[in-house]
Amino acid sequence: MKEIPLFPLNIVAFPGEAVNLHIFEPRYKALVNDCLNQQQTFGIPSFVLGKIELGTEVKIVEVTKKYEDGRMDIKTEAMGVFEVKDFWNPWGEHEYAGGRVSFLKGEEARADASLLYQFKEMSSRLFGWLGEVNVPDVSTISSVYDIGHKIGLKPEEEYRLLAIRDENERLRYAIRHLQNLIPALERAQSAQERIRQNGHFKHLDPLKF
Repeated sequence: MKEIPLFPLNIVAFPGEAVNLHIFEPRYKALVNDCLNQQQTFGIPSFVLGKIELGTEVKIVEVTKKYEDGRMDIKTEAMGVFEVKDFWNPWGEHEYAGGRVSFLKGEEARADASLLYQFKEMSSRLFGWLGEVNVPDVSTISSVYDIGHKIGLKPEEEYRLLAIRDENERLRYAIRHLQNLIPALERAQSAQERIRQNGHFKHLDPLKF
């Protein structure tokens, strides 16, 4: 159990992810300055379901820009996932929120090679179908978290992924999502093509009975 400053946001931060933030509210400017002065981490509770429950601890890596009015652009790195046990706003004498959190331990077992391979294959298929130029190199990933924001999950689905503590269960969750998403995208593309053809002259071979 640990007490840390809390910065609730409508995002899900996955462990290992780089999270860039623009700090402009006075209370959060104070939070960041306190964390910098005390070399302290803070937590980002994910407020995507309208409640303070799960979140991710982050450390400030760099202040990339300071503005004359005190605003800041900061780079942070997400670390461990926690459950909020107590939430106080404000937190003691501070302007900002804080709370008592309990860090969730993940399973130590390595990812199943066949599941990871299937996830990589399906992710590659998705990126190829989308035709995006700037896509992750799936050959380098070792966890769902590495591309968790790139596979079309809704915020509430990302939240559920964050709550899963076993990597193999995360892989199964992501694979099921892709198994539903990719055929739906392909059906939508086929429907678009049919709509475009509607009203145009078509060369059709007569049916032979």
